[in-house]
Amino acid sequence: MAAVMRNVSGSNVEAQLIYAITLPVSCAIILINLLIILAITCNRQLHNSQNYFFLSLLVADLCTGVALPFIPWMGLNRPLSFSSCLLVHIFPNFLFLAFLFNLVLVHYERYRSIMSPLQRGQLWLHRRFVLPLLAVWMLPLLFALLPAFGWNNKAIHDRNECCPVTNSTTRSNCVALSGERCCTYRSVFPNAFIYLEVYGLLAPAILSIAAMTLRVLWITREQLRDIQRLQRAVANRECRRRIEMRYACCVVAVSLAFLTCWVPYIVYTHVGMEFLLRRGGKSNRIGHIVLSCVGIGGIAVVPLLLGLANREYTDPVKKLFRKLRHRYRHRSVQMDTSLQFS
Repeated sequence: MAAVMRNVSGSNVEAQLIYAITLPVSCAIILINLLIILAITCNRQLHNSQNYFFLSLLVADLCTGVALPFIPWMGLNRPLSFSSCLLVHIFPNFLFLAFLFNLVLVHYERYRSIMSPLQRGQLWLHRRFVLPLLAVWMLPLLFALLPAFGWNNKAIHDRNECCPVTNSTTRSNCVALSGERCCTYRSVFPNAFIYLEVYGLLAPAILSIAAMTLRVLWITREQLRDIQRLQRAVANRECRRRIEMRYACCVVAVSLAFLTCWVPYIVYTHVGMEFLLRRGGKSNRIGHIVLSCVGIGGIAVVPLLLGLANREYTDPVKKLFRKLRHRYRHRSVQMDTSLQFS
């Protein structure tokens, strides 16, 4: 019984740590996404295929923000039935995969638009934008549902206990104390499924985003050199310096975004593989919780950076806040004048 109490107290500490890290980040992601989604939907000038792709990404990011407090629990053990265990693992996994697929789609669309700016309206992505939108949601859903279709380790769930078997807690009363068989990632995701998702989906997606970003920066650099050659002919040094500073700021911003958003997730992915697939020995559960919260939260911030960097999305929000502030001041002035006359 003492061992069971220690397990309960440890679970409470882990739950407090998860919610302390994820809830503030989750609330910020949900709020900012809602504001940008509202700005796009209320502005008819933004109703085009490019913004539909970004709107789909914002919806996926919003869902990821909702699921963020539950994702770190996927690496911990909980007393749940097998159907509930499938649900709490498959649903967050689907939302995150849909988010990552949408992120790749947005980067690919912008990459193609920069590579072929004169043929932007003729790209198949814009002419048949419904097909890629369906693909970035249906393909993750089909892949995430594979454990529900039978690719799982239900046998592991049937023999798992959520409390340690000691002299005071036998194998029979351990299940009675927990109420359910122990739900763990190993009972839902086989090792082959985890390897396929990490090295077949996540790693290629991250590498493709990095390659497209570097290619865009290289094209921008080449265009900057062409502009500088033209400016040397008119000896416009001040304009040349401003353009160089703007490009340098762009490179610094991309580098900081990579370091703060992508590096924690890459570290979490590779360290998490060692943690998730470890068969024996003790694992640092607190370290896994912190890595998962910081890694998933960091990558979920990427669409917010893309949205906040675009004035087409932020200007309507600023106008809305200005109107609200003006109304608030107008009402406060009316109340003050009414109080003075009374």
